[in-house]
Amino acid sequence: MTDSHATRITTADGQAVTVTSRTTAVTNWALRYFGSWWNAHTVEACDVHGPVVAADVDPDALAALTRRVTAGEAAEVEFAGDRLLYTTDADGSVTAAQPGSRLAYRWEPAESRLIVVGEDETAVATAAARLAREVVRGRLLADGWQILHASAVSNPDGATVLAFGDKGAGKTTCGFLLARAGWRLLANDRVFVRVEGDLVRVLPWPSAAAIGFGLLDSMGLYEPVRRRLLAGEKMHPTQHQRVTEALIANERQPLWKPSGKELKPQFFPDQLTTWLGMDLSVEGHAAALLFPQIRAGAEPALSDEKRGVQDGDFFNASTEDRYPDVFGLLPVTSPSAALSHRLASLPHQSFVLGHDPAAATTLLDKVTNRML
Repeated sequence: MTDSHATRITTADGQAVTVTSRTTAVTNWALRYFGSWWNAHTVEACDVHGPVVAADVDPDALAALTRRVTAGEAAEVEFAGDRLLYTTDADGSVTAAQPGSRLAYRWEPAESRLIVVGEDETAVATAAARLAREVVRGRLLADGWQILHASAVSNPDGATVLAFGDKGAGKTTCGFLLARAGWRLLANDRVFVRVEGDLVRVLPWPSAAAIGFGLLDSMGLYEPVRRRLLAGEKMHPTQHQRVTEALIANERQPLWKPSGKELKPQFFPDQLTTWLGMDLSVEGHAAALLFPQIRAGAEPALSDEKRGVQDGDFFNASTEDRYPDVFGLLPVTSPSAALSHRLASLPHQSFVLGHDPAAATTLLDKVTNRML
C-alpha cells in the first residue's frame, strides 16, 4: 500500500487542520494553496493530530459513497458551483456526493475527520483544499472571528486598509492596484476579522484570485501571463477553457457565460507573487475603510457618499451563498456589535474610479496616505 503524505495547515491565530493522502499531488496542492497566506508545511503521517481531511483518488470508495447518498432521500444544494447531494445520520455524520464532479465525501464529527474521494487527482486536491479551509473556518468562527466581504492590503507595520462594496463596485480592483503599488495583498475577496483590545485583527481567506481581462490588461499583466501560458505553465484548473484559449490567442475582450457572469483568468495564491508581482501578507490590523464605486469614463474623485460597514458585508452560515454548511462545520454567528462599532470608528472614505489604473492608483495612494 502506498504510504500516506500529510500537510499541516495553521493560521496565524493557531487554528489548524491536516490534509493527508496517498497521492503527493494532493498534499502538495495544499502546500501551494495555503503556504502563501497560512502556514503550510509537510509533516509525518504518523504525527497527525486534530482535524483531518483525508483525500484520495479511490474510484471504489467514490462509487460506494455515491450509492449510499443516491439510494435514499438526499437533500440537494449547490456547493462551489456544482450540484451536491447529501444525507445526515443521527450522530451528525454526513455523506455527500457531487456526481457531476465525480467526488464524494464523508464527515465523521466524532473523529473530526472529513473523507474526500474521487477519480481525478486535481479534482480531489481542489476539493480537499476547499474543505480544509472550511474546517479551519469553523474553528476560527467558534473562536470569535467573523468574515467580511472585502479586499485588504497591509503595509509593513500591519496597518490594513479594507475595501468594501457590492459586486462590481471595485473593492477587488482597489486591492490589486494597491498591491501593485507596493502594499501587501492580504485578501482579494474575504477576510477574517476579530476585535482584540483596541484593534481589529485581520487574517486572510486563502483563495484563488479572479482578475478580468480588462483589469489584467490595464495593469500591464496580460502579456506576461500569456507568455507564461505559451511557455507551458499552468493556471488554476477552475479557469474556464475559453479563458485559456483567449489568452493564448491574444484575444482581450471580456468573455461571458449565458447567465451574464464574466469568465476571468484564475490564479493560484502563489501566482499573485510569482506571476503578477504582488507581495502577500499573513495578517494585519484594520486601520482604514474604503468604499469605491467604478463608473465607466469617470475621472477618479472623492465622494461625499456616506457608506459604512453593513450587515450585508458579513458572511455567516445563514448568508453564505457559495459554500453552504452541509457538513455542519460552522457555528451560527451574527454580526458583532463590538466589531461593527470598532470598524465605524476607523477613517472612512468613499470615492469614484474610472477604468484608468494609473489615475486610480494615484487617487488611492493619496487617500490611503491621508487616512493613515
